Amino acid sequence: MNILLSGGAGFIGSNLVMYLLKKYPDIRILNLDKLTYAGNLENLESVNNHPRYHFERGDICDRRLVEQLLGKHSIDAIINVAAETHVDRSIVGSAEFIQTNIVGTHVLLELAREKNIAKFVQISTDEVYGSLGPTGKFTEETPIHPNSPYAASKASADNFVLAYHHTYGLPAVITRCSNNYGPFQFPEKLIPLMIANALNGKPLPVYGDGMNVRDWLHVADHCSAIDAVVRRGRVGEVYNIGGNNEKPNLELIKLLLKLLGKSESLITFVKDRPGHDRRYAIDSSKIQRELGWTPSFTFEQGMKETVEWYVQNRKWWERIISGQYKEYYASMYAGR
Repeated sequence: MNILLSGGAGFIGSNLVMYLLKKYPDIRILNLDKLTYAGNLENLESVNNHPRYHFERGDICDRRLVEQLLGKHSIDAIINVAAETHVDRSIVGSAEFIQTNIVGTHVLLELAREKNIAKFVQISTDEVYGSLGPTGKFTEETPIHPNSPYAASKASADNFVLAYHHTYGLPAVITRCSNNYGPFQFPEKLIPLMIANALNGKPLPVYGDGMNVRDWLHVADHCSAIDAVVRRGRVGEVYNIGGNNEKPNLELIKLLLKLLGKSESLITFVKDRPGHDRRYAIDSSKIQRELGWTPSFTFEQGMKETVEWYVQNRKWWERIISGQYKEYYASMYAGR
């Protein structure tokens, strides 16, 4: 199988590239990534010279480039991981989210239809469902009700994917995951940000009262779920992927501090962000029932290993915070 994996230099994408190359001896992966601020080729140093891996710097909105790549690499399947994902950034400015998440997805869909791609997998988010009350979980039948510009852009893209399946018969599937964590996550996200700040003795900013609840999914479990959907997922369907680990942000942060041996006095409550969803929780029973997938990481095991990874790979995230990682792009891919 020849796969175009868009956004493969990001957190989820890079983990997925390494997962698939390690698991399957017959898969070839073309990684198409624009290398915006969150794309980091250092994530993929272990596979840079892999014979079944090729990196191409480019934008999924560039129709001509994507069309050339689909033909040149005889692509069978598209896994669209490329996206602008940070809610705070979407609140400050949403134009890039509309361009990448909606327009870029549309370009991929159009070309997938024209080139008769065998499988199109759209990687989405539970945030398209909006906010939950104190009980219940999101199912695949939960109405879409996005509350942030980021979530609205992903919801729009999802609707295009479903429309292309129903209108044109495109063999497309959507996955919607809960909050991911694990190695190589960009340091602006909650867990790596709190770890980095704690290790540097800086305040840990907590929105509001810290009781916003999220369901945490280890990125390795997310990769195995995507793999199951690519291989066996029914076209035209949506599959929710969760870790069954609902935790208030404050509880999570206190656990991180405990694992790091740092004082809770570093916690600093700050003004809540606009439209902050109170609670997310995912019902993953459909993917478990139909595809036999279950998460393998317990919350305690996953968090312990994640903290250890950031402690042991301090140079990786320090280079990102300082901006030095951008020099890696220049040295490796200048003029490409």
